[in-house]
Amino acid sequence: MNDKLNINQWAEEDRPREKMMMHGVSSLSNAELLAILIGSGNTEDSAVELMRKVLAEYHNNLNELGKASVDELCRFKGIGPAKAITILAASELGKRRKEEDIRERLSIVSSKDVYECFYPLMCDLPTEECWLLLLNQASKVIDKVRVSTGGLSATAVDVRCILHETLLKRASAIALCHNHPSGNIHPSREDDRLTEQLRQACQIMNIRLVDHVILTDGCFYSYADEGRM
Repeated sequence: MNDKLNINQWAEEDRPREKMMMHGVSSLSNAELLAILIGSGNTEDSAVELMRKVLAEYHNNLNELGKASVDELCRFKGIGPAKAITILAASELGKRRKEEDIRERLSIVSSKDVYECFYPLMCDLPTEECWLLLLNQASKVIDKVRVSTGGLSATAVDVRCILHETLLKRASAIALCHNHPSGNIHPSREDDRLTEQLRQACQIMNIRLVDHVILTDGCFYSYADEGRM
């Protein structure tokens, strides 16, 4: 005998949609928000209970959940491709919202600003990418440009390409940012070599090199903060 209560059998104040209407969206847990998206659970679990189980498998961390694949989510009873795609689409929307919030930032004044500018773009990448942040005289963002993509542990960056993009956009200052998919924030010898080459080139061209930031999922390394610029 299945004694599970469907969501519509719960007390009204405990139902996610009704709870949201009565108390606001901030009153809902992550599981309840996701339950609204998937709509139903399985024969054993309500939508909320199912999403609690799913979240538990990803350490109750939305960032980890957003990195899951459709096939991985479909392993849970009650989640098919449509529900899995809905969950991942919501995760991507959250990431893009964060990116748009950052775009409203008018100026870059610290290494953390550089990190937050690129984190939504690069936190989930399986391979290395290098991006250039172009700034005007007042350190306000002109544009972000990807200058190279690479493999799991390295990406080749051409200093001439960086200077070309900088001059093309008439930028007065730049910051470089690349990711380490391995999670190791410490710079490699190649990172050191690139930073020094770029520093010398910018000095000749009278371009201000603000920083070179190495980004991982949750932390970063800043050449400027370490006094290595």
